[in-house]
Amino acid sequence: MASIDVCYSPELLHLYNLEGKAVVAVDILRATSTMVTAFAHGATDIFPVMELEECRAFAGQGCLTAAERNGIKAEDFDLGNSPFSYMNGFVQGRSVAITTTNGTRAIRLSEAAEEVIIGSFLNLQSVADHLTELQLDVLVVCAGWKGKFNLEDTLFAGALAECLQQDFTFENDATLAALHLYQAGKSDLFAFLKESSHVRRLQNLNIHEDIRYCLQQNIYNVLPVWRHDRLVDLIGVRELESLGVKKSGS
Repeated sequence: MASIDVCYSPELLHLYNLEGKAVVAVDILRATSTMVTAFAHGATDIFPVMELEECRAFAGQGCLTAAERNGIKAEDFDLGNSPFSYMNGFVQGRSVAITTTNGTRAIRLSEAAEEVIIGSFLNLQSVADHLTELQLDVLVVCAGWKGKFNLEDTLFAGALAECLQQDFTFENDATLAALHLYQAGKSDLFAFLKESSHVRRLQNLNIHEDIRYCLQQNIYNVLPVWRHDRLVDLIGVRELESLGVKKSGS
């Protein structure tokens, strides 16, 4: 039986062998929630990168550019990291290059895995279904905050563990702790998180709607996965292939 484990910070990734595993990269507030939203609203590809200048260079390839640092949209980029800015048709049919404080780093540091999947509460069931189909050992990589533990990503890990507990074993106590935290808070995640450091940080930036939005479960049937040099929506790719259309980058 495959197992599920949780890495609470990218700084701990050196302790794990990613070869042959499925990594679920998660940054609930807000990078991976925003990426899922972007695909749900028509983005064709997403290029997650670590540095601002690397992201800016994608503009020359016709990509929209998105950047956030410390919760704030970086200057001279098309988009920031609020999922609501991806809902107005702006990303429809477009490729997006994005860099964020924590989330894009977690994704790129996980490239050695067999499969890298973008997880959020918004697409929780789609992620769980794909992992059940793959039957690979799973590592949830929490983006955290600047290398440190955070609560919201851990709660997602617990929610995913709850979805998979009938078909996956728990590798160690990290998974069990995440599951217990989620079960303690799942009746009202917003209330459970209101004293957490990142929620307080975002509330100081008046981003209340973003927080509530990112804690919604299963509102999109979207599955961003790493393919070659970018993220694509695997569900969207499969739908196109069923129609005989080949998607670039898949």
